[in-house]
Amino acid sequence: MVRSLWTGASGMIGQQSNIDTISNNLANVNTSGFKKVRSDFEDLLYQTVKIAGTPATEDTVTPVGIQMGHGVKVAATQRMFTQGALQSTENVYDLAIQGEGFFRIQMYDGSYAYTRDGAFKVDSDGRLVTSNGYWVLPDIVMPENFLPQTINITKTGRVTVKIPGSDDPVDVGQIELYRFPNPVGLTATGENLYKVTQASGEPITGTPGFDGMGQTIHKFLEMSNVSVVREMVDLIVAQRAYEFNSRTIQTSDNMLATATGLKR
Repeated sequence: MVRSLWTGASGMIGQQSNIDTISNNLANVNTSGFKKVRSDFEDLLYQTVKIAGTPATEDTVTPVGIQMGHGVKVAATQRMFTQGALQSTENVYDLAIQGEGFFRIQMYDGSYAYTRDGAFKVDSDGRLVTSNGYWVLPDIVMPENFLPQTINITKTGRVTVKIPGSDDPVDVGQIELYRFPNPVGLTATGENLYKVTQASGEPITGTPGFDGMGQTIHKFLEMSNVSVVREMVDLIVAQRAYEFNSRTIQTSDNMLATATGLKR
């Protein structure tokens, strides 16, 4: 059977995966803290018909060999942790990271997750939580009868708030950030959360604004780093590549039809 049939099929499958990745990026263009994903490809095995350096005569060798490729496959889907644009929200519970770092979140089962999404809330106990009710660590618990409009979070993560009858702000707690030797090794679990893997390395704790950590920006959210224009261009390229590979299959089919038509 003609090798190009399977080679073209692998190209179509690869470009379908590429389009799936692009569509997920575009779907999350307004997801706060979202980081775009890029598909990386690699070629498949080669069939060596003639090895380079094969003796041609007693005194010479062939300078190049003959290798036939078998197509392409997706090698990795790499998340791009570039800084997203900061958007002012005027919401006293919103917090953005400008620079390196993640917020640590405690899940219901006691495990830890990490996020760049600072769209926080306060639960019935006054504890700072995510939109899904997961605890933000270290614990930030507001005092009773606190005035929400007086909440202040500095660029170094110090949280203060005022209570009725007092002119002095009350120190509530300290936001900490966490960074990783290889953040692209984190695994996404949905809900804007990431979990540690062996590839990411263990988290490094730090205070915002110190030791390479980013700063915490109060009343701001970090938006998605997806560029719609770039994604649309990539979508066009992926679509055309898909069409090109389908044409190779059609051409191979026509060649086979010609071969079968030799005998009448």
